[in-house]
Amino acid sequence: MKISVQMNPCFREVDRSTKRYIIMKGSAGSGKSVDTAQHYILRLMQDPGRNLVCIRKSDITNCDSTYAELTGAIYRMFGDRYGRYWKITASPLSLECLVNGNQIIFRGVNDERQREKLKSITFKRGKLTDVWIEEATEITQQDFEIIDDRLRGALPEGQFYQIRCTFNPVSSQHWIKRVFFDIQDPNVLTHHSTYLHNRFIDDAYRQRMERRKLVDPDGYRIYGLGEWGEVGGLILTNYLIEDFDRSPERFDYMVNAQDFGFNHANCIGEVGFKDSELYLCQELYVFGKDTDEIIQLAEGRFQKRLTMYCDSAEPDRIRMWRKAGYRAVPVKKEPGSVRAQIDHLKQHKIHLHPSCVNTIKEIQQWKWRRDEKSGQYLDEPVNFFDDAMAMLRYSIEQERRAKPKLNRNIKGGL
Repeated sequence: MKISVQMNPCFREVDRSTKRYIIMKGSAGSGKSVDTAQHYILRLMQDPGRNLVCIRKSDITNCDSTYAELTGAIYRMFGDRYGRYWKITASPLSLECLVNGNQIIFRGVNDERQREKLKSITFKRGKLTDVWIEEATEITQQDFEIIDDRLRGALPEGQFYQIRCTFNPVSSQHWIKRVFFDIQDPNVLTHHSTYLHNRFIDDAYRQRMERRKLVDPDGYRIYGLGEWGEVGGLILTNYLIEDFDRSPERFDYMVNAQDFGFNHANCIGEVGFKDSELYLCQELYVFGKDTDEIIQLAEGRFQKRLTMYCDSAEPDRIRMWRKAGYRAVPVKKEPGSVRAQIDHLKQHKIHLHPSCVNTIKEIQQWKWRRDEKSGQYLDEPVNFFDDAMAMLRYSIEQERRAKPKLNRNIKGGL
């Protein structure tokens, strides 16, 4: 059986290592998650008796991250023939290698119930030998120790246990740095990669990162070069990332909001309001797609009967969304409107559904611009990697303009 796999040479050492802890920090776009997914598909096919659990802080986020990366790797490797080699199950999430019976399952550590499920993992053949913790900075050291304790007991000759952590570093005070990078340990292999190492990255992404280098040097050092640091001057801290009931009838009212984009992201969000708290229920976040393509992607996902607040600078696009049946309207802009929108967002508790991974990434680094001479933060957001934040700002329009009437008869949605 011949398998076509394209690899980045910078990951050769980690893919060949048998050390217990593989700790991979790197910038966004470095290719570490793609490499990890390909690596595990190959390893589990070649080595009978190995089984993998993929872990995120919240188990629901596996669907759009680890599961998506692994299934994507399978499709790239085998094309239409994938069904000969892998059984892919969407509910509950699982993958099974049909060559040898090795399995991949998905878990979270968001609460005690999820942690308890880690203690009762069993497989058809063999033991749990491999763990992939994606976005590892989300989990606590206690979470990690619970996971680590699951890899124990005698293994057949030639087998080994291994945990691979992949993440974009933020705080230099994070426990991962202290435990794995500041201490020399023969059982640990640390690895650093950036988008500059990724030979498959597209030119548009490279250009966006080069622009970030100019407009946000501190952010570029962390998110572009994958270095430890602190994201100071954060704009929003009044948010929670949690699973919640997204049924339309539970909200006082709902809106859609959209920030248009092509070279940068086009972001649509469905937002509910309940007792003056904001709930982001779902997002659509895409690059390089025309409006017609985005309308097709949105079909059946977003309620057309809801008002959709859009960037007023794109009247032609607004007309296209109206023609498609959406109640698209421009957001009213005036001097100081961006700051006014931010002030209103700060007045609401913001709940982000874990599936809204791109909004979560943006809100965790959305910050005020800093004066290079004085070092003081200015009353102006950094104008980069803020497309989902613009969507959130537009979603507050009805709330800040007038108190809306309650609508208990909203239907459709997710």
